[in-house]
Amino acid sequence: MGQTYTAAHDFLIRTMTPSEVELSLEWAASEGWNPGKHDARCFRAADPNGFFIGALQGEPIGCISAVAYDDRFGFIGLYLVKPQFRGMGFGMRIWQHGMAYLGNRNVGLDGVVAQQANYRKSGFQLAYRNIRFQGVVEGVVSARVSSVSELPFDQLVDYDQRFFPARRPRFLGEWLSQADSVALAVVQVARITGYGVLRACLAGYKIGPLFADNDQIAEELLGALAAHVPGQLLTLDVPESNPAAVALVERRDMTSVFETARMYTKESPALTAKHVFGVTSFELG
Repeated sequence: MGQTYTAAHDFLIRTMTPSEVELSLEWAASEGWNPGKHDARCFRAADPNGFFIGALQGEPIGCISAVAYDDRFGFIGLYLVKPQFRGMGFGMRIWQHGMAYLGNRNVGLDGVVAQQANYRKSGFQLAYRNIRFQGVVEGVVSARVSSVSELPFDQLVDYDQRFFPARRPRFLGEWLSQADSVALAVVQVARITGYGVLRACLAGYKIGPLFADNDQIAEELLGALAAHVPGQLLTLDVPESNPAAVALVERRDMTSVFETARMYTKESPALTAKHVFGVTSFELG
């Protein structure tokens, strides 16, 4: 049985500073998660009070993000304890702190499949799997694709909300304007019918979200985003519940490399899965 510390003053959990959010992403990188170069700033914008660090005698040793998007929905991510401090009870205390912060909201997470049983003990139920695909995608420029900067921001937020459990303007304000990124949309008859974001990561690039009214629009966006980074390795996290999304990445010769279990504490949000071709991130949903 691992050692545990019980003295209240030895181990404290508190809200992260901006630099500590950066630290949590460094820890994530050391675990092979390959975060985006500017994820810390974007993530924190979603809920500055929803990032927690556990410090043992003043030394940060673990963290969790518990982002409250609104009064009804939250998302757990960045749940890490430094390897030398695992098995001592610190992770559970950090977990309980994050869950307490989110209260009675419906809480989602993307966890490794092997941990499903543990998450069930905390009240989570499996909704579907997200599968990570990687590959070098041939870029194709489409005349129908334009920069999201040309669109009214509120209109884009409205479109995004159709495929995400909460309205998230603070997060999108940072996500769509971050450095080393490209955000594109398809507009038809003055109406958004799809959009996607590509961002630079420590290795290669990730695309997310990729939302579209149909698979043809999703494929146009994927090709247009790829055209901005020719020859680069792309990563796209695809919900298995959307067969058209899986077929799209397979047509583009992308390969499955990893999967997560998307789970919720309450009912799975009533979203149209067939329009989600790529989730935003495993950390924030």
